[in-house]
Amino acid sequence: MAKTYDAIVLGGGPGGYPTAIRLGQLKQKVVCIEMDEVGGVCLNWGCIPSKALISASHVYEHSKGSAAIGVKASGVEVDPVQLQSWKDGIVKKLTGGVRGLLRANGAELVVGRGVLVAPNKVEVTAKDGSKEIYEATKAVVVATGSSTIEIPSFKFDGKQIIGAKEAVSLREIPKRLLVIGGGVIGMELGMVYQKFGASLTVVEAMGQLLPGVDPEAATVVEKRVTKHGGRVLKNAKALGYDRLPSGALAVKVDLGGSKTETIETDVVLVAVGMRPNSKNLGAEAIGLKIDERGFIPSDAECRTNVKGVYSVGDVSGAPLLAHKATKEGEIAAEVIAGHKAAKDWVTIPGAIFTDPEVGTAGLSEPEARAKGYDVLVGKMPFAASGRAMAVRETDGFVKVVADKKTHQILGWTIVGPSATDMISECVLSLEMAAVLEDVALSVHPHPTLGEAVMVAAQHALGHAIDILNR
Repeated sequence: MAKTYDAIVLGGGPGGYPTAIRLGQLKQKVVCIEMDEVGGVCLNWGCIPSKALISASHVYEHSKGSAAIGVKASGVEVDPVQLQSWKDGIVKKLTGGVRGLLRANGAELVVGRGVLVAPNKVEVTAKDGSKEIYEATKAVVVATGSSTIEIPSFKFDGKQIIGAKEAVSLREIPKRLLVIGGGVIGMELGMVYQKFGASLTVVEAMGQLLPGVDPEAATVVEKRVTKHGGRVLKNAKALGYDRLPSGALAVKVDLGGSKTETIETDVVLVAVGMRPNSKNLGAEAIGLKIDERGFIPSDAECRTNVKGVYSVGDVSGAPLLAHKATKEGEIAAEVIAGHKAAKDWVTIPGAIFTDPEVGTAGLSEPEARAKGYDVLVGKMPFAASGRAMAVRETDGFVKVVADKKTHQILGWTIVGPSATDMISECVLSLEMAAVLEDVALSVHPHPTLGEAVMVAAQHALGHAIDILNR
């Protein structure tokens, strides 16, 4: 006999567990079905573990270079085993916290693999092979996330050919690291191990690193990589590899124009993107639409084409970001419980934890021009910021783009220290339909990194005090 709930949530990641928690808060009887560990990719081997490693790499780099400011440190070294233990402790604490929040809000957690057998029924196979049917009276929410893309010529072996999951768990720093893919994951993790001493090579198929980001910001990140001895090969493709007698890998790279190069490395990190987990869910059996890219699309209320079935997070479509997944989960829960809610955001911000960091909100300058806007652009370089000098992080800038006629702000790009924190103010300016004057006339504390946002808006208007106006 089937167990009955108001709602069933398939997946316990940053889309699924917030859905279940919010449903519980709204007094709905809900079960969250997760085949592995709650928290999904983000918490277990994505967002959180990588940021822990990034933080450690910053501490290491700053410690080694602190003599310039009169703080002399000797014997600074990396203990990768202790580093991993510390990182694992953070993950364990957070996954335990998620389980506690589910329980405290009345949401049941079931470990097993769920498959749709009807629009309102899910068959769950437990780890011991036993099966059970769960039935929903109101809704099933598909929140199954996404997985690392594996390319045929570089199949993962878990040791020398790895993906992000293995890259956040290395207990030995590779002497040489080749990263296939200069996007967010490749650059974040590649730069971590470069700081720890690995010789870094990045192979990117497009004409710039961090495709989709304002090229000016991407250039700042690229210069940091090359400044520390790394190589960046753009418009290039990794074709395959041979194992050498030494144990190293010889990777053949197509540089374009009939040119190739063989690069020796110890580890290859494949970071060419993520694909939605929409296969083997029983979607086809119930007529659930899956688009050509594998996504299960949903409307403004997170409803799919099948009545009573919702999709949220990575599996529902781009952008594949944890905060977007969480917001969609909250919306789906509200709708299922009978409240009004919709995807009505102006922008989903981007947060890239490279060195320096990149934060984005709304349109970049190239995107705004491509859409036909006549724009005003303001820019505050961190090289002119006293606070940035004091923290020894002067690379990068804050850039604002606005409509020239109305002064309404269209977008922001920040590359530099704490960019991923500073971008939140910029998101608010877009959500409230602010004009340049709103930000330029808002007094920001001095000396801070955040005042660069104010100065950028002043610069666009032509009356910045801290930098020369055009």
